Amino acid sequence: MTLISEIQPRQGKIDLDAEIVSKDEPREFEKFGNKGKVCNCKIKDSSGEEITLTLWNEDCDNYSVGDKVKLTNGYCGEFQGEKQLTAGKFGKLEKVEAQEA
Repeated sequence: MTLISEIQPRQGKIDLDAEIVSKDEPREFEKFGNKGKVCNCKIKDSSGEEITLTLWNEDCDNYSVGDKVKLTNGYCGEFQGEKQLTAGKFGKLEKVEAQEA
């Protein structure tokens, strides 16, 4: 498992367990004639560090604050000087435990 504190920009093959601590409103975009949705959320791991995780399309609706998630083969990009994680094309994001209702 990777810790958030160890993640570097442009790093791939990131495996991480974390909890979603905040989530922005999804925004819609159009690219190559296809509509999509994107939103950012903050996740926190056992080290207490936080990082931005980008959710795409249906993932925007499938994840909520308080969910525990597992990222497999994720990628860390950089946007405006801030590190951002994403599952990307080859990675997988899954819900380990849903928030308590």
